[in-house]
Amino acid sequence: MALPDGGISGEEVPFPEIIELNVGGQVYITRYSTLTSVPDSLLWEMFSRKSVKGLARDTKGRFFVDRDGFLFRYILDFMRDQQLVLPDHFPERGRLQREAEFFNLPELVKLLAPKISKQNSLGEEGCQSDPEDSSPGIETTRNLGSLGAAGAACASLVPSALNGKRSGFITIGYRGSYTLGRDSHSDAKFRRVARIMVCGKTSLAKEVFGETLNESRDPDRPPERYTSRYYLKFTFLEQAFDKLADVGFHMVACNSTGTCAFAHEQTDDKIWTSYTEYVFFRE
Repeated sequence: MALPDGGISGEEVPFPEIIELNVGGQVYITRYSTLTSVPDSLLWEMFSRKSVKGLARDTKGRFFVDRDGFLFRYILDFMRDQQLVLPDHFPERGRLQREAEFFNLPELVKLLAPKISKQNSLGEEGCQSDPEDSSPGIETTRNLGSLGAAGAACASLVPSALNGKRSGFITIGYRGSYTLGRDSHSDAKFRRVARIMVCGKTSLAKEVFGETLNESRDPDRPPERYTSRYYLKFTFLEQAFDKLADVGFHMVACNSTGTCAFAHEQTDDKIWTSYTEYVFFRE
């Protein structure tokens, strides 16, 4: 077994030089020296032990950590060179700070903490929300400014949505399949939805679906840009419709196409595949 770069000379360690991690379902491959680069961190404690016993593993033998798999990429980047580099308009600094606290990375926690000057100090009641829009309304800013220094500092972080909900379109699409038997009797499990896609402005999609939105195919999209690569973590269309209705969206159009993908020679059953889109709008 190869000796990791960070290992002590003459000491055999129970870990290989290249380690596979499963973090919340996302697979990462990194070096042993990277995982042990920050002394006293959680990963350092996990991989500095003399035995692998007690460490959770998945079904393929990878070391398992039950945390946010998408945000772990930034944790790992920091452990490589002790620098924080985030994409522009990064909307999840608060969640990433929570992950840094869990992995016991105090320097990363400091880098993620909001930088507020002494003149605009928020005291003990700082603004906790992450801004997604950088242009607060004039009236909102004026009202918060009347509250003093703390209100003025918070005013710079208030999104324009507080003056009124942002208008826009969101399209929900899915590919499904259904079985049509003899005499046009459909199977009881006629609608099989593998994945519900979300298309539209990034900020609107996050506002509507929140934690149920899977951003893994387009993780760094700025809030005012558009995407067609998001999908939902659930497969119930009615649940998606409920979430859209709860924040004021209503359906304005829909369309569907279907093709016969397979026909059973003995039973005359036909399996159809379809693609359907629902367009929602909020004024």
